[in-house]
Amino acid sequence: MSAIEHSTSCEIRTILEKQRAAFLAGEPWTLEQRCELLDRAIGLLVNHEQDIIDALTADFGHRSPGFSKGSEVLSPLATLKQTQAELAQWMRPEQRQARAGEAWVQYQPLGVVGIVTAWNVPGYMVFSGLAGALAAGNRVMIKPSEFTPHTSALIARLIRSVYAEDEVAVVLGGADVGQAFCGQPFDHLLFTGATSIGRHVLRAAAENLVPVTLELGGKSPTIISRTADFKDAVAKTVVGKLLNAGQLCVAPDHVFVPRESVDAFIAVAKAVVAGFLPTLKDNPEYTSIINARHFERLQGYLSQAREAGVELIELNAAGEDFSEGARNKIVPTLLRDPGDDLQVMQDEIFGPLLPIKPYDAISEVIEQINARPRPLALYYFGKDAAEEAQVLTRTCSGGVTLNGVLSHASTEGLPFGGVGQSGMGAYHGIDGFRTFSHAKAILRTAPTPA
Repeated sequence: MSAIEHSTSCEIRTILEKQRAAFLAGEPWTLEQRCELLDRAIGLLVNHEQDIIDALTADFGHRSPGFSKGSEVLSPLATLKQTQAELAQWMRPEQRQARAGEAWVQYQPLGVVGIVTAWNVPGYMVFSGLAGALAAGNRVMIKPSEFTPHTSALIARLIRSVYAEDEVAVVLGGADVGQAFCGQPFDHLLFTGATSIGRHVLRAAAENLVPVTLELGGKSPTIISRTADFKDAVAKTVVGKLLNAGQLCVAPDHVFVPRESVDAFIAVAKAVVAGFLPTLKDNPEYTSIINARHFERLQGYLSQAREAGVELIELNAAGEDFSEGARNKIVPTLLRDPGDDLQVMQDEIFGPLLPIKPYDAISEVIEQINARPRPLALYYFGKDAAEEAQVLTRTCSGGVTLNGVLSHASTEGLPFGGVGQSGMGAYHGIDGFRTFSHAKAILRTAPTPA
């Protein structure tokens, strides 16, 4: 059995020891074996697309089927297939310079990798993490989020149907199980979730000196330059914000707009949302907030801003009544220049609320960004090469998309990760392969002259 519900620390350790014993018992998996293991994951996504979409809909109360298909099926499918296509090249020894003799780096599997995923895009996180860990030749243990019970149970059942427990195993349970999981002596631990939880994960892993990759979050800013294609920039920012109702770690958190263009931003945003979400309440493409706790958290941000006199602009083209909190859906809302002391400007929003921060000079934008913890993502729209370079060199974020949003995070050729409080380490593509591998330095000395 590869899925243990409400596991104890002892049961989790038993699976870990079984996987480590299997890892040590034989030769490392060959290229062909690793590709076959990846093939099994590909088959799960191809054969269970609708099951995955249905489980996510059940967990969210309502979730856009189109977004679920793209993010939880097609995107990880592309990742797995690209991993297969490039794996032979990644596995080759890397030649290095040596004063005398022959030097190279050999990438060696670590052993057992633990993966803890969040609730917002659970299928994507499981299968993209699995791609890198299996490609590197590791056994894998996965702890999916308890906030998506239908999806987590489905993933456990699917994994169990194609992998032996000593290859890939899924552990189910709540926060106590997650805590026990993170305290295990893995050879590497990948955690995706909130910064606050990341601190606990790092402490737990430190007990066993487990190397950790933390994919956290933060307040990812968008900058719209005076040189930007304005309508395009507004449309991409707003659409990116409303994907999964803003429940993405790389969603635009707030947007810096030239002071004289704030009214135009609001007008364009209204038109954009009216075009692709003419209704909200029963629109199958507008996703619900995951649960009542997060729904109330977001409503709290709005209430505090309203009491502070902040202008709130609802993007509700049909004028629908949301007073009863239908399906935990929240009306997309712009907040005009909320004060930095408000909670909506302190916390990662993770919902369909978009603060607009007016600015006069790009230097003040950079100053405001640098006054906060380093974000997971940053977005810049503009055509001024010098200004773009200034933003790139004077700010530090996990990643950047220029004249777009989100895209760097789904580009397999780029490392995905945070910096500072938004995370540490990176994965995806070759960077994931290397994260889950040991780069062993090898030197063959030159023969001693006779």
